[in-house]
Amino acid sequence: MNKQELIDIVAKKNNITKALAGKILATVAETVIETVKKDEKVVMVGFGTFCQYKRKARNARNPLTKKIQVVPESSRPKFIPGTAFRNAIDPTFIEKCKEAGRNTK
Repeated sequence: MNKQELIDIVAKKNNITKALAGKILATVAETVIETVKKDEKVVMVGFGTFCQYKRKARNARNPLTKKIQVVPESSRPKFIPGTAFRNAIDPTFIEKCKEAGRNTK
C-alpha cells in the first residue's frame, strides 16, 4: 500500500475529503518525526511506539583495504509494534511469548 492508497482508505472510512485525509496523514507523520527527532517517544497504544535508537561508536574493518575505521555514533528511527498489532499479524504471538517465558505487557 502506498501513501495515496492509505489516504483514500482514511477518507472513505471517515467520510471526509481526500484532501483533508492527506493533510491529517501528513500532520501525523510530521509530528511523529519532530517528536522522535527530539529524542522523545510517540506511543500509540495497540499500534506501537516510535522512538530513536542510538548506535554507539564502533570500529569496523574496510573489506577492501583491511584498515580499521571508526564508525561514529549515530541515531536511527525505530518502530516497536504493540502487542495488539503483533497479535493481529500472528495470532499465536502471545502463546509463543508465554511459552518462552517473555512478558507480553
